Parts: sequence; C-alpha cells; structure tokens
Amino acid sequence: MQKFDTLTGVAAPLPIVNIDTDMIIPKDYLKTIKRTGLGVGLFANMRYREDGSPDPDFVLNKPAYSKAEILIAGDNFGCGSSREHAPWALLDFGIRCVISTSFADIFYNNCFQNGILPIRVTPQELEELLKDAEKGSNARLSVDLDTQEIRRPDGQVIHFDLEASRKHRLLNGLDDIGTTLERAPGISTFEQKLAEDRPWA
Repeated sequence: MQKFDTLTGVAAPLPIVNIDTDMIIPKDYLKTIKRTGLGVGLFANMRYREDGSPDPDFVLNKPAYSKAEILIAGDNFGCGSSREHAPWALLDFGIRCVISTSFADIFYNNCFQNGILPIRVTPQELEELLKDAEKGSNARLSVDLDTQEIRRPDGQVIHFDLEASRKHRLLNGLDDIGTTLERAPGISTFEQKLAEDRPWA
C-alpha cells in the first residue's frame, strides 16, 4: 500500500450531503475484484450524460479539477452499502484525501486499508475549505499527516484529529497484512516456544 505523508494538490469541491457508495461507484462497475480501472466509473451517474459523454458541469470534468487529489465533500460521505470498490475508484482516479464533516464507518475504515486519508473537520472549517476549492487550480491545499494539519492557500492552518494507530499505518503504508507482518519476529518467537513446549501439537 502506498504511504501517505504530505499531499499538496488541487481540491475539488463536492458540497453534496449523504453521498453514498452507489453514487461513488455505481453497481454496474462492480463486476471486477481488481482495484485498478475503476476510476472511469467514479461518480458515473453524475459525471456522464445518458449518451455516455462527460457532463461538463460536473466538477471532476472541469479542466481545473480533472487531476484533483483532494475531495471536499458534504456531510455523511460514503454512506450506504459497504462496497470496497468505492475507495478503489477514488484511488484509481487519483484522490488520496477526502475531507468532510463526517463519514460512514465502513467507508471510513476502508479508506485506511487503501491508502486514502479521510479527514473530519467542523462545519465552519468545511465551508472555508469549499471556498478555497472553488478557486480551482489557483488554490492548492497541503495536507501534512505527520503534523495533522491542512494548510490553506492563504497560509492558515486547520488541525485535524486522527487515532495514532491509523496515522502510523498510513505513514508506513500498512494495511492489515502489513500491520501483522510488523509483528513477525514476535510471532516467530511465540511459535518456536510453542513447538518446544508442546512438540506433540
């Protein structure tokens, strides 16, 4: 899993509340178990017209946001079903950080398993960040995981909270398997002692 330390990039504003996982990646794109290639289906129902052509009014189709790495979204982002394809689609498009006032629990946990940093901010902070994002590519945000800070284009800083264990995992690019492998020496020692104490087992 890719490490996350500092990310500086364009932030796309998506001020819609209750964006569920079906909106993030519609069911038509769930026929694969691969983590790649899903970026094309990200927000497909909003991103494309009925004839399949890109809707120029949707934020990620606008030139200023076509390579956005940060998403500023409304409250309760990622609600609905538990599909892990949702963070896969965000990551495949290039989104490494999602900022909102709240997230659905399963989506929130899935983000950390895939190298995406979900940040919770206050409603007032979200409004400020949305205003920054609306300035397009002229206003880039910087997210520093180590210091747990969002640096706005005007130099102001927003601090965010994050559990130490989740921070450690992202900084070191560790999913559940990677976290287990960190304890490999201790596991090996335990297994060796068990074999010595219970050779019949």
